[in-house]
Amino acid sequence: MSTISELRHILASCRTIAVVGLSPQWHRPSFFAAKYMQAHGYRIVPVNPMASEILGERCYPSVTAAAADHRIDMVDCFRKSEDIPPLAEEAIAIGAKCLWLQLGVVHEAAAARARAAGLAVVMDRCVKIEHARLFGGLNWAGVNTRVISAKRPQQLPY
Repeated sequence: MSTISELRHILASCRTIAVVGLSPQWHRPSFFAAKYMQAHGYRIVPVNPMASEILGERCYPSVTAAAADHRIDMVDCFRKSEDIPPLAEEAIAIGAKCLWLQLGVVHEAAAARARAAGLAVVMDRCVKIEHARLFGGLNWAGVNTRVISAKRPQQLPY
């Protein structure tokens, strides 16, 4: 389980995110999460062999193909759990810093392999939710935290 300080470090240091399974449909969770991260200064690199462009970025058929054009810090997986082992291997091969598995996605063996190769691994968490929770963006797009405070939210160092 990732601690708050580990999550903060990952989100502060991983600025280029390859989003595997990013949908071009605006109502899908992957699109919403990627759009949020893009709006907060992250470089989104879509990985979807069925699309040519998503969120104004060129789509790639694989993580390896994306890594040929971009330095990928994080591989964010919107795929089912059984699809994770080859994605973990790609993340290791390209030298990513983090393998992030979205809500409901858990694969212990692939996570252990990635950790052994030096990657940070986050499972069963949403990158958008964690960013919003840790960096003060829960009010983005209509989420009301029902917390009133005179303190300004902590800003990211970018």
